[in-house]
Amino acid sequence: MLTKTQWQLCLQTFKEMFPDAHCELVHKNPFELLIATLLSAQCTDVLVNRVTADLFQKYTTPEDYLGVPIEELQQDIRSIGLYRNKSKNIQALSGQLIDDYGGEVPPNRDEMMTLPGVGRKTANVVVSNAFGVPALAVDTHVERVAKRLGMNRWKDRPIDVEEKIMRWTPMDKWTQTHHQVIFFGRYHCKAQNPKCPECPLLHLCREGQKRMKAK
Repeated sequence: MLTKTQWQLCLQTFKEMFPDAHCELVHKNPFELLIATLLSAQCTDVLVNRVTADLFQKYTTPEDYLGVPIEELQQDIRSIGLYRNKSKNIQALSGQLIDDYGGEVPPNRDEMMTLPGVGRKTANVVVSNAFGVPALAVDTHVERVAKRLGMNRWKDRPIDVEEKIMRWTPMDKWTQTHHQVIFFGRYHCKAQNPKCPECPLLHLCREGQKRMKAK
């Protein structure tokens, strides 16, 4: 298993490789980021940004999403996976934002997680990027990188990965680490065809070493 000292080396490597890592979901405010993050489940940021370019022109407030039949909203996001369920959640959370929070996204993770369709990962993304609250969202990229490196076991849950990274990473680095690990997983340690031969962390990576031996 990876040690805490080795993780510090990983953090430095992530920083050197992707110093400008950032949230790639295009948004102008917390509400847009919430909608974009909800849409991004099992979908690429590239596709979400393509859809929200028009979506955010048409809908700017929770009231806007509630002002159309759900069939119309479904048609607007039809190219995104799980669009029926996501449409339902968008309208439901819009109603709850109006009823409980004056139409504004609450800057609190626990309150945000009471909204339909909003889980821990989505809430962590929004509180950290929109409100500057230290948080570390674990998406498929972060989970894959942590497990390939041997920081976590393959059977560990996303919450286990989150807690381990937070314990071993300074709190003021959580958000930036989240972005840098995502970039590392998205552009280097890919799900398919990871760049193991040129990886600066190959000497630490149990999965990469197995892959290289298997060639």
